[in-house]
This record gives sequence, structure tokens and C-alpha cells, in this order.
Amino acid sequence: MTIHFYGIPNCDTVKKARKYLDAKGADYVFHDYKKEGADPAKLAAWIEAHGVDVVLNRRGTTFRKLSDQDKVDIDAAKAVILLQANPSMIKRPVVEADDAILVGFKEETWDAIFS
Repeated sequence: MTIHFYGIPNCDTVKKARKYLDAKGADYVFHDYKKEGADPAKLAAWIEAHGVDVVLNRRGTTFRKLSDQDKVDIDAAKAVILLQANPSMIKRPVVEADDAILVGFKEETWDAIFS
């Protein structure tokens, strides 16, 4: 199984998810999208699979600092632009494992893929 792991290394949820994969002995490629950026095609695919409300983290400080105009009427196209410009607003982590795309870390959900 090929696993691509997207996140930010100092995020607590990312740390938990990496620890989970390490405990399973899973090999993965880590992509730090703060340093390496966020690919708009990947963002669009994640949004298509899960929806804007799952991929876009509206609870973080980066989203709260956006202008009121940027915060309204966020469709898939606008979300890709916002997330590419502000990768901290991507819900963490995002993991692509074969055909599965996981957004966020919930051990029960991950067990279905990695057990």
C-alpha cells in the first residue's frame, strides 16, 4: 500500500496520526504543506471526495483572520484558492492510501484502512 501523508509536523493531531502509522509499521511519504505547498489538483480531489466543510478548517486562527469577504460563499473553487494560499487551513492530516482519502484522524476510521 502506498501512503502519502499531508500535514504540518508540529500539529498535535498530525503527531498522533504519525505515531499511529508508525505503530502499525506503515511506510509513508510525509508532505509538509507549510514548506512544500499545497497542490491545487490534490486540494480539488480532496474537496470532491469529502466536501469543502470537511477539508477546510474553519476553527483555526488562520481562517478567523481572513477578511469577511473571503469567509463567505466558499465553494470548491474558492476553497482551493484559499487553501493553496493558506495551507494552515487544511484539516489535518490528509492521508492518501491507495484509493482512500482520509481527512483528520479518527482511529476507528483509520483501523478500517490500516488493520
